[in-house]
Amino acid sequence: MPVGRGANDVTETHQTHGSVAPGVTGAVGQSVVGSPAPSVAGAAPLPESRDIPQATVTRLATYLRVLGVLTERGTIIVSSEELAAASGVGSAKLRKDLSFLGPNGVRGVGYDVTRLRARIERALGLDRGHKVVLVGVGNLGQALAGYGGFGRRGFSMVGLFDSDPARVGAPVGDLTVRHVDELEQACAELEATIGVISTPDEAAQEVADRLVRAGLRCILSFSPTSLDVPDHVEMRRVDLAVEMQVLSFNSARNTESVPTAPRVRIGHSAVPSTAPRNGSVIAP
Repeated sequence: MPVGRGANDVTETHQTHGSVAPGVTGAVGQSVVGSPAPSVAGAAPLPESRDIPQATVTRLATYLRVLGVLTERGTIIVSSEELAAASGVGSAKLRKDLSFLGPNGVRGVGYDVTRLRARIERALGLDRGHKVVLVGVGNLGQALAGYGGFGRRGFSMVGLFDSDPARVGAPVGDLTVRHVDELEQACAELEATIGVISTPDEAAQEVADRLVRAGLRCILSFSPTSLDVPDHVEMRRVDLAVEMQVLSFNSARNTESVPTAPRVRIGHSAVPSTAPRNGSVIAP
């Protein structure tokens, strides 16, 4: 049975301490290595829920990505030290993050990769799946529409929209670009849950307004423009220029060459560390 090297640590049962910001709801049920997994029909309801801090949510997404790599490589058990190192965090922080999900392993054995992956997916709401509509099918939009990683992580691209007559009606992958005037009706028909804006800056606010009218509560914008949305709508903005400016600042500040990211060995495979040296990074 392939296991992580030195798999000898687990998450203990921790109580949540201090205040936490409203965020993703985490599961608090028992999941241990070696116990039979309940069937979907027979799964017991969660006894309680906890709000998870935003910083922890971000790290949970990183742990989930690493666990996905381990699953593809056939790893069954991984230690907290290995998972933490591959995720670019300390093992104590990882254990604290996973404590929001309840107990997750067996002392002296390690984490069951499949169980922990499912646990995090459930906490992040990925077990329900999300249907995504994208507005703006230019170069960036087409790249996003063609990215296969979304499907592997619980996001299904269901609709593409643009106002350019040259693009409307054109196939992009398995989808056909529709006119943006159909957006509001289409969101209801497609049961969309997330809207992505990759339009020119001057059109971004109008598109955001359309998505809000369509009832979407989650919007991801690639426009650097600050968009006005109601309080009940969760807006995330990705400004690639800002990220590169941060990189430029850090590069100018460092007088010595930056060493390459260490590779963390898990079992017989090496996983590159994703720890940001300075500030946040945008990972695929």
